[in-house]
Amino acid sequence: MTNETPLLTEHRLLNATFTDFAGWQMPLKYRSELAEHHAVRTAAGLFDLSHMGEIWVCGPDAAALLDYALVGELSAVKVGRAKYSLLCNEDGGVLDDLVVYRLADVSFLVVANASNAAIVFAELSSRAVGFDVDIADESAETALLAVQGPEAAAILTALMDETGPAVLAELKYYASTPARVAGTDVLLARTGYTGEDGFELYMPNSEAPQLWRSLAKATEECGGIPAGLAARDTLRLEAGMALYGHELTVATNPYDAGLGRLIRLNKEFVGAEALQRKSGVPASRRLVGLVGTGRRAARAGYRIRNAGTDVGEVTSGALSPTLGCPIALGFVDAVLGEPGTVLNVDIRGNTAEFTVTALPFYVRPERNQI
Repeated sequence: MTNETPLLTEHRLLNATFTDFAGWQMPLKYRSELAEHHAVRTAAGLFDLSHMGEIWVCGPDAAALLDYALVGELSAVKVGRAKYSLLCNEDGGVLDDLVVYRLADVSFLVVANASNAAIVFAELSSRAVGFDVDIADESAETALLAVQGPEAAAILTALMDETGPAVLAELKYYASTPARVAGTDVLLARTGYTGEDGFELYMPNSEAPQLWRSLAKATEECGGIPAGLAARDTLRLEAGMALYGHELTVATNPYDAGLGRLIRLNKEFVGAEALQRKSGVPASRRLVGLVGTGRRAARAGYRIRNAGTDVGEVTSGALSPTLGCPIALGFVDAVLGEPGTVLNVDIRGNTAEFTVTALPFYVRPERNQI
């Protein structure tokens, strides 16, 4: 059975092209994924992300449980702030990457990838034995909208009361606050997955259609448009952000993926012993950025070669709409991971030259920095 977001009718009215994503019927694009991508870079895009998982962890031991369940130190997160973290298994393999919001001393919201929401809920529940916490999966009842792009703050300001500018000015990157937007009470966050400034709005399903329509009108007035999953994927790739199932899997440990900075080995957590061992051993492979020439994109699964020998595999790739050249993420032998290294990618039997480059591929102009 395919899940549907509360905005399915709105997407149909916009003549969206749909795709099945993690068991959800989601808009892939509305008219042109290229136009949607450029809109986010130059003005704004409005996204339906209601397929994401929302899991509440509340109670006296909520912070202690999350410290034990995740690789990061969530107890150190201040109320109103958020943290990107990883849920690993005993072997150090990544089960999911997620964002955790601390909404009160004893109240956290864990936002999981759609494909892993059930796994995250089950793992948090099993790891909660002995902790005084309540865990609730409210994914099916929660809608999530996102406005991303240089005009995102202006769009929200137009739909908020006179306190709106101050609220947005005080809302830092990786933070959240209760807010009222277009007459709807939401949890307003500022994280993003596109490389642009942007906001996420959480609300009950019943409130989503009206708010979507208000946001769509304000977005259009600022030169933006609704955007689907296709544009979201090329945007996050340009920003060098990992996608679960591609750069991150249960067969990937955080060190290989360049996410060792998220791990706090000074505490007890599931997977700590395995990751402690890995921390002292040089990684055999490395996740790198690759930039090519021409117009042929290197897609996930394509082999990376050096002097005729396989040295890695592409995990994500596309022709960058912003940069106008092929870009990719991929794992390569660690000794070949330094920027400037020239490698080859087998693109359907043809050899294409790619150069290892520092991430991200795209950095938004200084005028848009938070």
